[in-house]
Amino acid sequence: MTAPLFNSILRLRATRIVCAKGLLLCLSGQAVFAADVLVVTDSRHPVQSTAGVRVIELDLPDRIEAELAVNLPNDPSSAAALVQQRLRDGGQSLQRRIGSAYQGVADAWGLGVAKVPAVVVDRRYVVYGEPDVARALVRIEAHRKTQP
Repeated sequence: MTAPLFNSILRLRATRIVCAKGLLLCLSGQAVFAADVLVVTDSRHPVQSTAGVRVIELDLPDRIEAELAVNLPNDPSSAAALVQQRLRDGGQSLQRRIGSAYQGVADAWGLGVAKVPAVVVDRRYVVYGEPDVARALVRIEAHRKTQP
C-alpha cells in the first residue's frame, strides 16, 4: 500500500523540480531579452532577429542614397533639382529614415564594432559572426554567468 503513495510523492516532487527549472530558464532568458540588445550587420550578412531588437544595417545609408540617385540626368544642376524634389516627395518619413540610418552607423562606430554581424548586449558584451540573434544571446548569457 505504501508503494503507490511513495511513487505519487516522487512524481509530484519530480514535477515540481521540472517546473522550477522551467521557471528558472524563463526568468534567466528574460534577463537577456530585457537587456539593451543591438544587432549590427549589413545587407550581405542577413540575421535572424527577435522582436524588440534594434538592427543597424551599416550599408543602409548607401542604399537610400542609391534610391535617390536612380536615373539622374548627367547635368549636375538638373540632377540636384531632381534629388531635392525626391527628398521633398519623401517627406518626413524619408528624412527620419535617412537620419535613423546615419545614427545607426554612428552608434555602431561609437561601440567599436569590428565585424558583422555583431550582437551587442548592454554596450558591453558582443558576439561576432553569429547570424542567429537568439543563439548569440544564449552565448552572451552563458558568459555573463561565468564572468559576472
